[in-house]
Amino acid sequence: MKFSIVIPCYNEAENIPILLERFASVIEGEEIEVVLVNNGSTDQTKQVLKECLPKYYFARSILVEKNQGYGYGILQGLQTCKGEYIGWTHADLQTDPADVLRGFRLAEKEKNPVYVKGNRKGRSCFDLLFTYGMSVWETIYLKERLFDINAQPNLFPKQFYQSWKEPPYDFSLDLYTLYMAKKRGMKILRFPVQFPERIHGESKWNTGWKAKWKFIKRTIAFSVKLKRGGIC
Repeated sequence: MKFSIVIPCYNEAENIPILLERFASVIEGEEIEVVLVNNGSTDQTKQVLKECLPKYYFARSILVEKNQGYGYGILQGLQTCKGEYIGWTHADLQTDPADVLRGFRLAEKEKNPVYVKGNRKGRSCFDLLFTYGMSVWETIYLKERLFDINAQPNLFPKQFYQSWKEPPYDFSLDLYTLYMAKKRGMKILRFPVQFPERIHGESKWNTGWKAKWKFIKRTIAFSVKLKRGGIC
């Protein structure tokens, strides 16, 4: 297996059929697997996966009975991956499966292992301002150039994942992974990906200033832990 992409699904029943169809349109007999993680969903995600998966040879799922965080669901998927390159993206269709495959092909062209990450385009001014502020703060505080930290997809060699220590179970996983790649001196490839509005459902965290403030506090707390060196 060349490549495994993990997709955490928390209450994404409406998006899953569309997501799988889009992957089917870009995967052409390649050694690629799509691992959908039912991350403790309370909607019809389990039933939708049961009905849809037999139609797609490249896809499989795992079940996390109780949601323990965005990062936890991803980590449960990563540990089952068979690919030489692995990674994750979201189930909300804001990152096109074609871009996931494009990122993987960028990695394939490199002689040495690389970390490949999207760079989101087409976002609202409000979200751009928030991302810019967080990026500047993280760059100054952690003394590594970090921008658009939560962009998708994230792709990297399996050996890189196997070296992690105590990765976080929440949205800080994106920060942890990018920071670790920087500290280890990995070559990082960023490529532009369009980031449209969701087709179905609502964001599980980006619901206004109150949610953003909670995100900021949680990210700062994890950044302090990173800087103290207790994780890498």
